[in-house]
This record gives sequence, structure tokens and C-alpha cells, in this order.
Amino acid sequence: MLELTATTSKQWSRIGSRGMYGQAILDLAGSCPELVVLSADLGNSSGLDRFKKSYPDQFINVGIAEQNLIGVAAGIAKEGFTVFASSFAPFIAMRASEQVRMNMGYMNLNVKAVGIGSGLVMGFLGNSHFGIEDVAVMRAIPNMTVVCPADCGEIVKVVQAAAEYDGPMYIRLTGGPNCPIVYTDNYEFEIGRAIELKVGSEVAVIANGSMVAPSIAAADLLTQHGVSVGVFNFHTVKPLDEQMLTSISKAYGLIVTVEEHSIIGGLGSAVAEFVSALDKPNRVVRLGHPDYFGKTGEYEFLLQRYGLTADGIVDSVLTEINK
Repeated sequence: MLELTATTSKQWSRIGSRGMYGQAILDLAGSCPELVVLSADLGNSSGLDRFKKSYPDQFINVGIAEQNLIGVAAGIAKEGFTVFASSFAPFIAMRASEQVRMNMGYMNLNVKAVGIGSGLVMGFLGNSHFGIEDVAVMRAIPNMTVVCPADCGEIVKVVQAAAEYDGPMYIRLTGGPNCPIVYTDNYEFEIGRAIELKVGSEVAVIANGSMVAPSIAAADLLTQHGVSVGVFNFHTVKPLDEQMLTSISKAYGLIVTVEEHSIIGGLGSAVAEFVSALDKPNRVVRLGHPDYFGKTGEYEFLLQRYGLTADGIVDSVLTEINK
């Protein structure tokens, strides 16, 4: 079984999120004989080339047909198999949304839909390939669990946990090669339970996916401005860790959410919905992609443009504090 260490975390970081998903699936196959993996003609892009060579009878390419992908995956899951099905995030979350809603949500079948290249990492392919609405779509579907791992090490944790989790799930993969490292040592991962990464007293930064690493860096920078910041990895957007969020609301005056997703419908919305119902709701600031179709460009350029970097987070927090 793949083991998270300081050495492997560096190796996995270079591979990137898609390649690491493929490695995790390959490793899972050794202990999960009922595993079946599907792709919509993106086996190599999903990092599954080694898996399909090693386990050809457990890999199915349905072609560029995402709606069919979910239908076939659901049928196989109904026969008792553990099914992972991957495609680019907007295609699996939106092009196949009716099939996801009916075959995964309504029928409550054990399919793990994996959205690769989510967020802005598709760069020059533009808005047709950006995954900035996928969490909003997926978390609105009853029975659906939504998870967004923070780095390549957590991708391994998510795949392992997803295989043991009975029910439909959307796994959202953000970032590209050379992903920033969040975890260098083994740790306990549980679907639905957030992780406190840094203790603070004034501002709580809640992030997931590719935004966890810059949030930690931003917290370190903010200490130079005399601001005490706690950082939390809410890898699971649904079900939200309400117990942790309640504790955060009592301990911090300002909550800032950071995600590589639209500011509408994602992690920030989920947090704001819950906090607004508390007896003494906190101020919640949502950082993410603005509510419009943006520009195309290099990934790092786009992150900087929308303030989704450590410096951008620092600027946003200081602006809020100084209001």
C-alpha cells in the first residue's frame, strides 16, 4: 500500500493530481478485487495508463460519452462492484448531470465520479474546460458526498477511503504537476471530518484542494502583520463538518473561505449557509472565482488574477480587517 512520508510526498508532488490519482487506483487494485475503473476516453489524462495495462479486464473506456460513462458505471455498481469513473470536471459534473442525479443520487449507487483538471488548471483550453461550478452542481444532489483533496498525499487517502465508503461520491481533483505539498507525514483521514492545520485566534481560513497550501503560506505571512490566523482543511464539502465549524465560529471573529471554484455554490457557500443559522453568526468572506466567465491563460496567471495565491489571500484578509 502507498505510504505517505517526507520522501514520497515530494515524489507524488512532481507527478501531480491526475498522475497521483492513477497511482492510487493502481495501488488500490491489489486489495480491491471488485474494483472497476471507467474513463471517457481520458485514460492517459487521468493517469490510468499503468492500471489499464496491468488490469485490462477491470478497465473500460466508454469513449467521449460522459452521460454513457455514468450510466455504465451505475449498472456495474448495481452488480456489486466498486466503481471509479473519471473525466474532466465540467463534463462529468454538468454534461452528465442528469445521469449523476438519477443514477448516482436517486438510485444511491456506489459510483465514485472523479473530476480531473478541476478549477482553472486547464488554462488555455478556457471556460469550456474550467471546473468552477462543479461543486455547486454536485453538492445539490441528495445522497452525494463531495470531496476535494488538498495535495497528492491526500488524493491517496481519498481514493482509499472512497473505496471503503458505500455510496455515490464526487472526488474533485485540482492543481497540476508539481502540486504544493501540504502533508509530509502519515495522518488520519476521515470523510466528513475537517483537519485543523494551524492554530490561531483572530481569523479562520477554511480551504480545500489547491487552496490549502497557499492558505497556510498566507497565514504565515499574516503573522508578520500581527494577525493570528488558523487554517483548516475542509476536504469534504458535503457532508460538512458542522461540529468543527461550530467550534471555529466560537473561536474566531472572521471566517475566510478559499477555493478554486466559483464564489457561488461551493465551499464558501456551504460554510456561509451553516454559519448564518447560528445564534451569533460570524462574518464570512468568500474568496474564489468571481461570478463571471473569465479569461484564458497560464494557470499561475489565472490564480494571481483572481487573488488565489498566498499574497492574494493576505491582501484580502487585511482589507477585511481594516474595514
